Amino acid sequence: MGKIVAIGGGENGRPGTAYETGAFDREIISMTGKKHPRFLFIGLAQVYAEGYYNVMCNIYHGMYGCETAHLMAQDIRDPQIASAKIASADIIYVGGGNTLRLMTLLRKYNIDKLLAAAYANEKILCGVSAGAICWCDFGNSDSRKFTSGSDQLIRVKGLGLVHVLMCPHFDAEIKRQTDLPRMMKTTYRIPAIALENGAALVINEDKFKIMTSIEGAKARKCYWKNGEYLSHVMQDDIFDSLDSLYDMR
Repeated sequence: MGKIVAIGGGENGRPGTAYETGAFDREIISMTGKKHPRFLFIGLAQVYAEGYYNVMCNIYHGMYGCETAHLMAQDIRDPQIASAKIASADIIYVGGGNTLRLMTLLRKYNIDKLLAAAYANEKILCGVSAGAICWCDFGNSDSRKFTSGSDQLIRVKGLGLVHVLMCPHFDAEIKRQTDLPRMMKTTYRIPAIALENGAALVINEDKFKIMTSIEGAKARKCYWKNGEYLSHVMQDDIFDSLDSLYDMR
């Protein structure tokens, strides 16, 4: 068992936006048990990740005093550099963007195996949108918009550390609400966790909770049972058994 914070969405204070994810950032740091933990950003879901890293560095270093580093695209081509950066981090944060691109690169350069080892070593694995999907069995992804401009949502396979289909931006991107029942019809034995912007799934060893940073944000557990599509709003800020997350009775 390990520790994961999967964030459905929300502004991170980049220029011209509000800072809506602060509660999650503080929770992530608190979970390390360290005053000044080491933070590693992975921006592989973006073609141009440096600006994204600068925003996260301003938060984790500038606001909270963490030591920050960036696993860049050139780093993953050198197994020694990638392994050393991941091994030295207390927090590994994966940014949003093109989930399919992210997962392709993680697997091509064996970063997926390093991240699985980091989970076993109880590092804090976290991220938003694509960076939330990547830890799960599958994700409801808009990756096609980055390549063809299509609004067709696709199911992307993640690392399988959390046995759910993750659906981020559930309130902000309405097509996800209409598409999720379709996608879940062919996704067996696991539920979907649909996170609105400002909602996150927090896993700490054998327990989980829903956490919110925006008032009114919700998380839902969704699945088909006996021909009926069920969608339950999940209670927040109360830890429960991780096994109950997967319960579809």
